[in-house]
Amino acid sequence: MSGKLKLTVACGDYEIVRALKEGAVEADGIELVLLTGMGSRERHWRMARKLEFDVCEINVGAYFMARDRGAPVTALPVFLHRRFRHGFAFVNVNAGIRSPKDLIGKRIGGTNFQPAGNIWLRGILEENYGVPHQQVTWVVERSEDVEFTPPPGLKIEKIAPGQSLDKMLVDGELPALIQPYIPRPFLAGDPRVARLFPNYKDIEREYFAHTGIFPIMHVTAIKQEIVDRYPWVATNLVKAFDAAKQLAYKRVANPRVLPLAWGRTAWEEERDVLGDDPWQYGLTEANRKNLSTILGYVHRQGLIGRSPPLGELFADTDLGDAGGADENI
Repeated sequence: MSGKLKLTVACGDYEIVRALKEGAVEADGIELVLLTGMGSRERHWRMARKLEFDVCEINVGAYFMARDRGAPVTALPVFLHRRFRHGFAFVNVNAGIRSPKDLIGKRIGGTNFQPAGNIWLRGILEENYGVPHQQVTWVVERSEDVEFTPPPGLKIEKIAPGQSLDKMLVDGELPALIQPYIPRPFLAGDPRVARLFPNYKDIEREYFAHTGIFPIMHVTAIKQEIVDRYPWVATNLVKAFDAAKQLAYKRVANPRVLPLAWGRTAWEEERDVLGDDPWQYGLTEANRKNLSTILGYVHRQGLIGRSPPLGELFADTDLGDAGGADENI
């Protein structure tokens, strides 16, 4: 026996966890069993409803909701999934939507109300474009990961079995669609579907330049009982996740690794815009602003009853001065 603490970790099959999955990086004192075969929906649901995993990558909004309802979990400041969201708003070209404010009073489709991408984009539309989330009817196709009762004024409808949001968008039954995925008709080149923000990349770059936010989609939750019993685990896990990420950066920076003609060009462009560590972990100043923003959106959109300090929601893994170079050499 190794004598190490054995933990299951459910997360996406990302390049930034490859080194942990393959054993090139180990968490000190911990044996990790990585479960990367699930999609986000299944992983989030199984953790939110049944706490099946010791450690789990989970929708940041669902995590805040779970904590608001007293779930026995905390979060590590490890953010395995980020994404700008302006490019995930789609419209029927015949619906007369020329600007975001044209969405007011409309029915907007989406997988469900709680995905982090939907929370972010609703918040951005409300805060930056004057589209109050309560002045839209949100049309969803499935149940929520965390059960909740919509507050007064929030309008949510569920489509009938057999209906398709993609078809409803194409047919004009829904004038717009906001969800974490690109609609199939758009991918197929259907001329009836277009992006609300055709120049979304330029807008997202401007958004980052103005706010410093590269939106965090998922946090890494860990059972509270593990942190209580083994206080050293949280910091050791964060260190291991970060070491794996740094190896991933080195790997994908090699233009021979990615089968893309201009992969290195994209890498250099991203570093110029987002800095050397776009997927930074820890409760840094930038990450605190990021998390505080989404926490505010989750609260204002009626998903949680209070907006607690971030220190209540994340394990303390800050090494302070102890994280520097070893002086005993």
